Amino acid sequence: MAQTAQSGTAGGAQGAHGEGTRRDFLHLATVGVGAVGAAAIAWPFIDQWNPAADTLALASTEVDISKIAEGQAITVSWRGKPVFIRHRTATEIEEATAVPLGDLPDPQADTARTEKPEWLVVVGVCTHLGCIPLGQSSTQPRGEFGGWFCPCHGSHYDTSGRIRKGPAPENLPVPEYQFLSDTRIRIG
Repeated sequence: MAQTAQSGTAGGAQGAHGEGTRRDFLHLATVGVGAVGAAAIAWPFIDQWNPAADTLALASTEVDISKIAEGQAITVSWRGKPVFIRHRTATEIEEATAVPLGDLPDPQADTARTEKPEWLVVVGVCTHLGCIPLGQSSTQPRGEFGGWFCPCHGSHYDTSGRIRKGPAPENLPVPEYQFLSDTRIRIG
């Protein structure tokens, strides 16, 4: 009888050990399935923070500049803002580079604002209150410095898009852009 009790105890220890292993497995399996379920539920919420496809499409734009004659300017839309692209004349380039930086409210060299001197690319939004300056066509006033003029409050920009006179605190911003070829640029 003593022998049976011992073997029952030994068998019971193995059984308890076997149950512990099953219990551990069930616990790990439950936690694993719960983690996968939580990730499956959380993913749509995390994914909604990504920009929409229409927003990504506006992130950059390519522009054909081959038809812009010297002295002309065009306006394109990028991220919902007007971007002025001006094919500057030699005189406009000379005027822009001749300005002493000490005369500028927001000092910035012309060479720091252009990749190629004959092409100026700026966001066409006045830095004072967000108006759209005039000066894109030859019939519009270009202000005292031959660039752009914001009639709302009288800001005058030069041929490099730098503020020269008026309440605007900063130059017209230069967006990130690059030349893809001699006739195409990518903005953004």
